[in-house]
Amino acid sequence: MKLSNRNDLPLQPDWIGSDSSVHKSKRISLKNIIVALLLSIIFFLIFCFVALHGFIAWVLSNPTVAPLYSNPKLAKNLDYYNISFPAADGSRMMQGWYIPADSSRKTIVFSHGYGANREENWIPMYDLAHYAHRLNFNVLMFDYGFAAGGSKEVATGGKKEAQQLLGAIQYAKQHEGDELIVWGFSMGAGTALQAALYSKDIDAMILDSTFLLEPDTMYHNIRQHIDLPRHPSLEIIGLLLPVLNGTSLRQIPYQAVKTEDYPFPILFVHGTKDDKAPYPIAEQLAENQTNPISDVWIVKDSHHELIFREHPKEYLRLVSSFLGRVEAAMGSDSP
Repeated sequence: MKLSNRNDLPLQPDWIGSDSSVHKSKRISLKNIIVALLLSIIFFLIFCFVALHGFIAWVLSNPTVAPLYSNPKLAKNLDYYNISFPAADGSRMMQGWYIPADSSRKTIVFSHGYGANREENWIPMYDLAHYAHRLNFNVLMFDYGFAAGGSKEVATGGKKEAQQLLGAIQYAKQHEGDELIVWGFSMGAGTALQAALYSKDIDAMILDSTFLLEPDTMYHNIRQHIDLPRHPSLEIIGLLLPVLNGTSLRQIPYQAVKTEDYPFPILFVHGTKDDKAPYPIAEQLAENQTNPISDVWIVKDSHHELIFREHPKEYLRLVSSFLGRVEAAMGSDSP
């Protein structure tokens, strides 16, 4: 019997090579699955992170505003007219109230804040309107576009609102408005500062809890609700805002406002416990003013837009003194 040559024998069985290939293929497949799973988780987390910022930008653009619940006659027995007037850029018609004072040629235009309408009841606005009327001022109260009943307009941090306030100022000037004061609150105060960059019709301003939409204050407000990193959160929201409300932060002239020395007197009122607009911004704005009548009142332990409610006597005393100085200065300037 002929024995096979040792070299003719296979080195290993065929099944051994096949099994190795199967195991290798399984290892590659498992690796691919793990990589795909990790990538899916990463992309999902990125999507959630961006979506969260999109929600924040949407909320900023779409404040919830309660409907009007009263009027000057019911609230304070003040006779008034329903008025409408165009925004200065003609983009929309504005709705408001005009409360005339007997034989008066001086007017206060109220500029309400974010998330409120012309009533802004937590101030409360009716009390201040009544007070202004007792000082023989005509009073104009109106709703910004985002606060108007039935409106689908978004809040733009002052871009559109400044044009709407300018429309109110033009209406007041045309109706016994030889002396015109803008009294603004929160974002309405920041909007007043923006509008004043383009108007020569404002004789003085009272600005309570000034909120100016800029990266610092926007991030400060976000941090009140959720602890997000400053970067890239500001950059993401900055990219999303133009998509959701048509306004870029670059379109809000906050840098110009923060360096402007306005030609008319301004009274800044701010609380040290303001959790929406840190009070150093009011101090900085006040420092820029060289008008001798301009003043600033930083109220210890007072809160955002609640200073009048918390310190009513001091508040009205200061406002009355300021308005008296404005009127005296305007009288001395007249021929």
